[in-house]
Amino acid sequence: MNQTFASLTDHLLELRKRLLWVLAVMTVSMIAGFFFARRLIVILLHAKPAAGMAFSLNAFSPWDSVRIFVQVSFIAGLCFALPFALFQLWLFVKPGLTELEQKATLRYIPGASFLFLAGIAFGYFVIFPMAFRFTIAVTQSLGLTETYGVAQYFSFLFNIVLPMSLLFQLPVVVMFLTQIRLINPMRLKKLRKAAYLLLIIIATFVTPPDLISDVLVAAPLILLYEASVLLSARLYRRQLEQSQEKEPGFGADRTAWGAE
Repeated sequence: MNQTFASLTDHLLELRKRLLWVLAVMTVSMIAGFFFARRLIVILLHAKPAAGMAFSLNAFSPWDSVRIFVQVSFIAGLCFALPFALFQLWLFVKPGLTELEQKATLRYIPGASFLFLAGIAFGYFVIFPMAFRFTIAVTQSLGLTETYGVAQYFSFLFNIVLPMSLLFQLPVVVMFLTQIRLINPMRLKKLRKAAYLLLIIIATFVTPPDLISDVLVAAPLILLYEASVLLSARLYRRQLEQSQEKEPGFGADRTAWGAE
């Protein structure tokens, strides 16, 4: 009992240490992001859809500009700090992994960083313009005067881009959990219908209420899930082969189960 409690305490202390390191690097990254924030804000304001509007964006509060700087700095800091945060997560779970699993999971960090940036690009260049054009069309159809705040514009942008960047982490998360044997492809296949429903709901929530927009967003998310299942199955078969090499006969039943 005491040993279990001591072990749990050690794990919590280790987790606390890793979180403090991530927080420190995130803070430094945000401070560094302040130096790039102004240039990035200017680029975003001079790019579509903001550049194509027939009206200007307004600051409704002295704090609006500060809020934008903080938001943009946070996103920039997150991009810089993400690889380090993933590395700290790897260090936390490393003691419970075999040497082969340690090397395999370490390789996920570059892929996760790439998918995070890909999610930002997909959210900004695909979903955000569709959602913004739809809201403008609804406003004009009601005959309302279009007066938009710059802080609200960027909040609308980040509320779309950030969730997409996190959703694009799905393949890496699935492979990581498969690598440490928390999930397997059979379980993912059983959850396919529920996963599809959840992804379609997410796509409907972040896009305008028309079928084309929903399909344009739901299709890539579903493809990401299917790619995650395939990657998990490939990794799972490799794990079974390695287990059979170590212990002949081990995993035969599980191989048959996976082939069903």
